[in-house]
Amino acid sequence: MRKLTVSAFISLDGVIQAPGGPEEDPSGNFRLGGWIVPYADDAISGYLQELFAERFELLLGRRTYDIFAGYWPHVPAGSPSRGIADLLNGVPKHVTTHRPDTLEWQESHALTDTLADAIRALKQQSGADLLTFGSGNMVAQLLAADLVDELRLVIYPLILGRGKRLFGENAPASAFRLAHSVSTPHGVIITRYVRGGEVRTGSFDADDQGSV
Repeated sequence: MRKLTVSAFISLDGVIQAPGGPEEDPSGNFRLGGWIVPYADDAISGYLQELFAERFELLLGRRTYDIFAGYWPHVPAGSPSRGIADLLNGVPKHVTTHRPDTLEWQESHALTDTLADAIRALKQQSGADLLTFGSGNMVAQLLAADLVDELRLVIYPLILGRGKRLFGENAPASAFRLAHSVSTPHGVIITRYVRGGEVRTGSFDADDQGSV
């Protein structure tokens, strides 16, 4: 079975809206778009290079797809981003959309079933693992359907106060295990979490203090 990984740039208070620029997603009067840009450095670039070094197919919501499709096919030759552009342009892209006839980026495929059913079917197929960026509304549905196998969170030392958040109240309780973490010179924490079973609970009542 294929694995589904969610990669997200996220603030300390869980916001993932418009990390790369003001025009990405100003909905809800969000005015802090581009909040990851001042923290860009070689460590973040290294994280992306490592992430893209593995075989993958992209899974994208329609808004994120449109942002990517408006940028990556047009990266000029000689640009430092050209290598990533060639990679993203070439991999299969599975897109949640009600407008399948408008998917013009090469290797794009519309998901025609309900999202949960479509992803379950994709995960059963052979091939590269599935990787998603951004796509907050879609990721919320994937978490609610318990379909996410791995979280790769790049956590920025910011409290944004408002904006779309990665985790809502519909996700089932589940535990993850920290498989890797590293901090950048600017205080960004790059993490990798894998599924860790069910949530365990306990008590610090007086009767339990001897075992703490």
